[in-house]
Amino acid sequence: MKIVCAWMYAIGRYGFPPAIGDIDKALREMKEMGFRYVELEGIGYENLEQVVARRGELGRILAGEGLSVADFAVLLPEIISLEKTKREKAFAAFEKGVETAAFFGSPYVWIDSYFPPLGVKKGVVPTQALVYGQEFRVTVPDDFSWERFWESFVAAVMRANDIARSHGIGLLVEPRVGEVVSNSDALLRLIDRVGDDNFGVILDIGHQHAQKELIPLAIEKLGRRLKYVHIADNDGRDNRHFAPGQGNVDWEEVFRLLKRRGFDGYFAVDLEKLPDLREQFIACKGFLERYAEKYGL
Repeated sequence: MKIVCAWMYAIGRYGFPPAIGDIDKALREMKEMGFRYVELEGIGYENLEQVVARRGELGRILAGEGLSVADFAVLLPEIISLEKTKREKAFAAFEKGVETAAFFGSPYVWIDSYFPPLGVKKGVVPTQALVYGQEFRVTVPDDFSWERFWESFVAAVMRANDIARSHGIGLLVEPRVGEVVSNSDALLRLIDRVGDDNFGVILDIGHQHAQKELIPLAIEKLGRRLKYVHIADNDGRDNRHFAPGQGNVDWEEVFRLLKRRGFDGYFAVDLEKLPDLREQFIACKGFLERYAEKYGL
């Protein structure tokens, strides 16, 4: 089993996004906790530019600590903007992010499915701040057309996938509560439209459990397009990212289905900011190792 320390550890320890000077500390702490695989992220223009500028130094730290990057997130919600000027600026930065992912030797670059262009009456959009357990209330603008937006969104994902493929990297999308693609059926619709085996899916169990997905069925539906799993638990009502066992996810059936489908991708410990974050990450790593032994994953 390839167990990854998700970038949520760095965010929980050092903020959203972590200051560029704290990335070194986060990576070394991940190594100290016993992880071999890690995530990295470039969150927004400024943070992404800083990571790109320091990629040589970060690459040396990764090599020195014996760490491998499992997935590099290039998070620029403007790539799905309906405004061409914003979209083109975002894609120029996105390509630099993909080049950086290739430099790190990451097999994947990932994007979120992002929040649609709605008015937000209640709640904080995840690209602005990571707030768990919140609820959303939105307004749909009078000039909004789902059909027009969906076609533009699909075109943006296809373009991102083409860029990733041109650098020899797979593109993954992560569905999250309230975003454009927020469940397995929406993912299947998007997969059909992209129509390229280079394109795959992150199953974030915390998000999807709160989205009221039947997680084992989602695993069966996504099949070979499922490349990466984020591990977190909650009560199925509130979108929290607690350690396994602190919610009611049926982990036995989750791992049985992953084994049944022949999943051989990455498992990332993806917990929200908690008072004993380091200990929780270590415990979750141990949890995964026990299931790896039980199911031969």
